[in-house]
Amino acid sequence: MLKEIVESKFFRYFITALIVFNGIILGLATSKSLMASYGTLINTLDMLIVAIFTVEIIMRISVYKGAFFKDPWSLFDFFVVAISLIPTSDGLSILRALRVLRLFRLLTIVPQMRVIIGALIAVIPGIASVAMVLLLFFYVFAIMATTLFGESFPQWFGTLGESMYTLFQIMTLESWSMGIARPVMEAYPYAWIYFVIYILIVTFIMVNLFIGIIVDAIFTIKGSEEEEVKAKEVHEYVQEIHNLHVEIKEMKQMLHALHVKS
Repeated sequence: MLKEIVESKFFRYFITALIVFNGIILGLATSKSLMASYGTLINTLDMLIVAIFTVEIIMRISVYKGAFFKDPWSLFDFFVVAISLIPTSDGLSILRALRVLRLFRLLTIVPQMRVIIGALIAVIPGIASVAMVLLLFFYVFAIMATTLFGESFPQWFGTLGESMYTLFQIMTLESWSMGIARPVMEAYPYAWIYFVIYILIVTFIMVNLFIGIIVDAIFTIKGSEEEEVKAKEVHEYVQEIHNLHVEIKEMKQMLHALHVKS
């Protein structure tokens, strides 16, 4: 009976709604004026939600036992709820900020979100490879920018670290033209060649590689899930046909027995 409750859709929807409501409560708790007027109510609701989450985790452990601690999603839920149970003091004030991690439990509840997170985890090796190449381009272009523009624009390219930060801003295409490129071009007319080549390589090629790898992983995971669903449906159809075959055979035996008796 406990397993039926834990695995029921109503229970899942209830926990999902509770997580969303908890997110609203945590957001309201950041307002000093609201806390001054309704602080007791907000803290009480927060404690009540933590208590429900704790009961939920205990129920799941009781149902799945050792299998619960072998599931990474369940371990994440356990970790997030455990943080909420640790008393917050002046020395552990960071734990109060970590309470917001409870909102990430939506990732373990909503299947579509789990697909996206699974895709991100699956493409970590590919992303790491692209990140290393991107870092190499950052480093090379940062050295070039520091050497070429550092003397005239020390606020942007004075040191290697400042150059890499400026190049990161340019990569995001945030105020890169009027804010950085054009002022530099006034002092170095041919600087546009540097910026155009950098944006073409880093922004339009390397960054899109990240997106391509993640999208490909999502389609791969969805394809695998669809194949599993189809295989399950085929197995169910085969089982139904087998059951029908057994029933027909039993009916034939009954008819034969009746025929013999008559």
